[in-house]
Amino acid sequence: MHDFCFTIPYGLIMVAGGLIGYLKKGSTASLAGGLGTGSLLLLAGYVSLKAFENRRNSYLALILETGCAFTVTFVMGQRYVQTSKIMPAGIVAAISALMAGFYIYKIASGGNHFPSKSKSK
Repeated sequence: MHDFCFTIPYGLIMVAGGLIGYLKKGSTASLAGGLGTGSLLLLAGYVSLKAFENRRNSYLALILETGCAFTVTFVMGQRYVQTSKIMPAGIVAAISALMAGFYIYKIASGGNHFPSKSKSK
């Protein structure tokens, strides 16, 4: 599976979570964190997708995705420890930890792999 296949939905979840946090609680921190992180993830996913279309890997995008995932894991993990609230802190920390693990795997395995070009007869 390619990183952008998960990064774009993950970025959309972050944006939606920030908007929901702002609309429900008036939290500007949720709005800024969700929109900021989500936007960076969407940008990284788009860059990775465009690189893949050109049969290249974008390690810059992978590093940005990994950094965002680790940052969200750390911040929301701390919030979960402080509040013991599963929603949203625990869920977001868990999703972000899974994504960080996925990105580390992608980096370790050499990025996105391309299908071999088959010769048609």
